Amino acid sequence: MDQQSSPDSKPTGMSVRSRRSALMAAVFLMSMSAVGPGFITQTATFTAKLGAAFAFGILVSILIDFVVQANIWRIVTITKMRASDIANAAIPGSGYLLAVLVIIGGLFFNIGNIGGAGLGFNAMIDLDPKIGGAIGAIAAIGIFLSRRAGVAMDRVVYVAAFIKLALILYAAYVSGPPVAEALRQTIFPDTIDFATITTIVGGTVGGYITYAGAHRLLDKGTVGVENLAAVNRAAFSGIAITGVLRFILFLAVLGVVSSGVIIDLSGKAANPAGQAFQAAAGNIGFRLFGAVLLASAMTSIIGAAYTSVSFLTAFKKDMTERQRNFATVGFIAISLISYMLMTTPPAAMLVFVGGLNGLVLPIGLSIFMYAAWARPDLMGGYRYPRWLLILGILTCALTWYMGYKSIGPIFALLSA
Repeated sequence: MDQQSSPDSKPTGMSVRSRRSALMAAVFLMSMSAVGPGFITQTATFTAKLGAAFAFGILVSILIDFVVQANIWRIVTITKMRASDIANAAIPGSGYLLAVLVIIGGLFFNIGNIGGAGLGFNAMIDLDPKIGGAIGAIAAIGIFLSRRAGVAMDRVVYVAAFIKLALILYAAYVSGPPVAEALRQTIFPDTIDFATITTIVGGTVGGYITYAGAHRLLDKGTVGVENLAAVNRAAFSGIAITGVLRFILFLAVLGVVSSGVIIDLSGKAANPAGQAFQAAAGNIGFRLFGAVLLASAMTSIIGAAYTSVSFLTAFKKDMTERQRNFATVGFIAISLISYMLMTTPPAAMLVFVGGLNGLVLPIGLSIFMYAAWARPDLMGGYRYPRWLLILGILTCALTWYMGYKSIGPIFALLSA
């Protein structure tokens, strides 16, 4: 099969400034998608349940993230193909399966993301979550209807990222977490919960998130072996950013839980992360949490819609950038309608979809590891690093095992 580039990708002969811009766009889209409202809600929920032992789950998620992103970004960069095209070339028909799984998972995730925007507005200004979610979704639709949708998307992601980092740092500072205990249990946890780890992995690198940064690089034309070193640095930078954000957020919630505050995880109005911020910094903390969640929701709505729609090219190869933007608008609109009709609490949905995407992860990773091992022709004779291939295969086996152990508990989350 001939190697195909993205239909709207640019030539690889880029200026230093253009390449830096493309890499930054990919880094922030991936890292902000990985620390979205799902992760924030999951962190509060599982920290309340497991305490400092949840640090181990975060460490595992970071290590899995490293291996997954390093492999996916490298393979997409070298082949100059979208994930679904790589899958179809490696195992005929598997690209269509992967596309369907990612699109369905992305739709569920986006319903949760819109719910996160609703929770954010509710915490900030006491706005009804349904109305707040609609405002967030409509704002995202406006971005993709703009003449320079790509530039607008990147700028919104940048601004939201810095807002999120500043506010999470503040919450961690005022909550006074037991850092020494958290560091100990990062390596030697008192409890290991596979369902929790699978859910947090799914919320940070499962489903569409796996391919968000790689497809952004492809659309910006930052592909080919000549860009590989820069792409690797960008992938590691993105993983470092997500790792730091995850741990700081965990510390903020841990400080609250360790002080004896009981976080309510039951009921339709339950908002675990909001309760943690409020306990840490009073009413202003709750308002700040709203800003954090809203910023996270906007970046995740954009990332989920953009990446999920990028998989539609598996079924329509000649989609133009304008057609994809309109399809993205439709994807967000469907997510919004679904959110307005659903009665499941947003917090519960955010935890559930993380687990669902955690089950999707091993399928896509298995296909990519097979391509790296058995189909070097797709990479033009490029010698794939053996150490990275071995790590990828081991990680793939681990995600299959965690998924097997977690199927029952994950689906029980939705009915809990």
